[in-house]
Parts: sequence; structure tokens; C-alpha cells
Amino acid sequence: MNELRRNILKSAGAAGVVAMAATAGLLKSGNALAAWNSNAFAAKSVSEAIKSLGLPTPTDSKSITIKAPDIAENGAVVPVEVLSTLPGTTNIVIMSEKNPTVLIADFKLSNGAEGFVSTRIKMAQTSMIRAVVTAGGKTYTAAKEVKVTIGGCGG
Repeated sequence: MNELRRNILKSAGAAGVVAMAATAGLLKSGNALAAWNSNAFAAKSVSEAIKSLGLPTPTDSKSITIKAPDIAENGAVVPVEVLSTLPGTTNIVIMSEKNPTVLIADFKLSNGAEGFVSTRIKMAQTSMIRAVVTAGGKTYTAAKEVKVTIGGCGG
């Protein structure tokens, strides 16, 4: 059998299976979409973002570690790691206090996941990176200053 014909028939068969699954309701795109809290991401201050997320006022905690460079040579890619040793950590929020968008990320942890996240963020200028952690039904926070030499958010 011709190789091109074989590939066309395989592709058509696969497309037919996907179409049947979609018609039967087995494929639902809404399950893969992330939750989006537009009010929290539009907040211009840390307190406004915390309020929009529906979190109580956090208390300082030494059980939260923020690992980020003291000086970021390029604000476009600043590596940030947050580790929470608080038992029952269910949520980790990362904010940059002087960014145009204060709320950077909101991570939900479930099924006893380790309280650890690692990401790269953009920073407009030197500011405090703040982690807000929900654990055991209470909210805690920690902060670390990162100095930026070249801005990443339009700078």
C-alpha cells in the first residue's frame, strides 16, 4: 500500500474517533482551563490583591522560605522558589509589590502536596517579593527584597 495513502487513512480515522468522543460528551475543554480571578490580578496593591483573593490578613512566618537572587541583573527573568514547612499547606501566592500587576501567581496545592513552588517572574523594578501561604485554615506571609538592575516589565 502507498505510504501517503496509509498516513491519510490513519489521520482520517483518528479525526473520526476524536469527533465521536466530542459528540458523545467525553471531551470537555472546560476541565483543562485554569481558574482566573480577574479582580485579584487587576489589584494595584498587596492588601487589595489579598482581599480580592478572599484571604484574611496574613501573619508573618519564619516557616516560609523565599529563594530569589538578592540582585537580579535582568528583571525579565527572575527565578523565585517558595518553600512552606507549615503543615497542611494548600495555597501559595507570589506577589511583587511594585509591579504593574502585583499578583504574579496563585498556586493551589491538594492531596498533601509538598508546599513548594518554583517559577520565573518579571519584575519592573527593585521591590519586595511576597509569598502568602494558606495552611491549616490560616494565612501566613514572608517577604524578600530583590534589587533589579534592568527592568523586565516594559523597562
